[in-house]
Amino acid sequence: MHHVGPIAGVAAHGSWIASAGYDNRLILWDAASRRALARSAHDHLVNACAFSHDGRYLVSASSDYSARIWSLPDLRLIAVLGGHGDDVDMARFSPDDALVATCALDRIVRVFSASGALRHEMRGHTGNILSLAWIDNARFVTSSVDGTLRQWDAQTGACLAVTDLGVRSDCVDIAPDGRILAGDDAGRIALLSGEETIFIPAHEAGIKKLVLARDGARLVTLGYDRALAVWDLAPGQPPREIARETMPAQIWARAAAVCPDGRIAVGTFGGSWARFDPETALWDLEGVEAGEAINALIDTPRGLASIGDAGRLRLGGICLAEMGSLCNFLTVCDGRLFTGGHLGELYDGASGALLHRHHSPLNCGAAFQRRSEKHLAVGTYTGEILVFAVTPSFAHVATISAHANAVKSLAVGGGALFSACANTTLAWHDLEDLTETRRQPKAHTRIANAACALASGPAGPAGFATVGRDRMLRLWLPEGESTYLTPHPNSVKCLAASPCGRWLASGSYGGTVALFDRAAMRFMDMRRISKAGISALCWQEASGAFAAAGYDGAIHAVALPDCASAQLNHRHAA
Repeated sequence: MHHVGPIAGVAAHGSWIASAGYDNRLILWDAASRRALARSAHDHLVNACAFSHDGRYLVSASSDYSARIWSLPDLRLIAVLGGHGDDVDMARFSPDDALVATCALDRIVRVFSASGALRHEMRGHTGNILSLAWIDNARFVTSSVDGTLRQWDAQTGACLAVTDLGVRSDCVDIAPDGRILAGDDAGRIALLSGEETIFIPAHEAGIKKLVLARDGARLVTLGYDRALAVWDLAPGQPPREIARETMPAQIWARAAAVCPDGRIAVGTFGGSWARFDPETALWDLEGVEAGEAINALIDTPRGLASIGDAGRLRLGGICLAEMGSLCNFLTVCDGRLFTGGHLGELYDGASGALLHRHHSPLNCGAAFQRRSEKHLAVGTYTGEILVFAVTPSFAHVATISAHANAVKSLAVGGGALFSACANTTLAWHDLEDLTETRRQPKAHTRIANAACALASGPAGPAGFATVGRDRMLRLWLPEGESTYLTPHPNSVKCLAASPCGRWLASGSYGGTVALFDRAAMRFMDMRRISKAGISALCWQEASGAFAAAGYDGAIHAVALPDCASAQLNHRHAA
């Protein structure tokens, strides 16, 4: 038993390690031997897991909109905690194990009894809620993309306090003396004691995981600067750094747990969890192996090119080069393939050569021409757009401070560089002087995941299109914007347009695809083509159809309706 995709959650208790994976699997391991003891599953990605304090149960949080309680060590299902309207990011038992609190991307907090009965539903956050921690048996705190920490009364459902950190926070935990510790997107540890909040600089990029040992004596932080730091946490004192190590490329900075022996179990991009020993500064990567999930797909004259978690660039099904780390995008510029990902490194796709290093992960890319030279734009996790000249020689020429959060997608058209940010903001920049010409905040009600350029044609004018977690397709055209509800039951992950500008293909985390016809301004019937989520889409010129990549590593053909295909083939023949 092992994971075949990224491990998003890790928990430790006694002799056990539990891991939660993007392969929908929940696995219980013997910590000493690293042997898998039991396996169970959700209906979608498993984002986190946590042991009860008495070690009798495990709770898991999933993108199937539920949390689930399992008995140990057999992982038999005890209760389903339902009712959320979006991905559940975390679930944790109260210190006395009588209650379970859950938080989700629907911006709602829920409290259940340990038997699964709903006690309270709490609202107040205006952004996705990413983590929670119990203060005592009656109170807990949540952290959110909206930049606030909120304290809740689990008995009444009331919000007790709101602290504005001013920046997104992905993680929170509670020290034994009751102080609240949170990691924020500025790389700081926020320490709340009473009415006072102090910030301790900790990482050069956002802190993605902050976790305390069970005895509260050690604090561990993982950042997108690829650093793992260990801190001594004495009562009444600020955290004091005692160890820092660069994480190997196989480590995902999203998950960690401190084991009873002081070693740290960490999430990876597949296979098994990793372990770090702060005393020796050594990593144990036994069984760690990235899966074949595809994150990016692009059409080239030589066939489809793809890349994903394993960092292997495949062209026409053949491995062309290995980057050695997870990659998120592929872009063709002046006949060259460029890629990059979670290490913040930009690579030449054909050779794997390192071209540039940034302080945070790289998410997306787009090619354009500026002043008669070929250029490449790359969107980053920390909101910058990096601009490189590709001809006559490769060089970094500009950094655009475009957004306050991750740039999720880039597209080029009509003299504009178009960017979509995770915080739902869109921006247009002039291709010649790189100045901002337009900004659209709150373009979606949830995270904006993908964008593409629309060519002008009989179906309509040139412009851009976006999709997001709100399951909406939005068209951004010169005459105005229009919005269409997609038929997808899950968050829409990716988007692509046909060269003629008529057809848009959308793909969801639930493995469904749906075509939108701009001529009729409606969606065609939705199809589920994969048990795994759809991670990337592109138009394939040779087949006159879309290609869809899945998180299982498969590539599927998505044909146009028969009448449109006939018209397209006739045009090509002419």
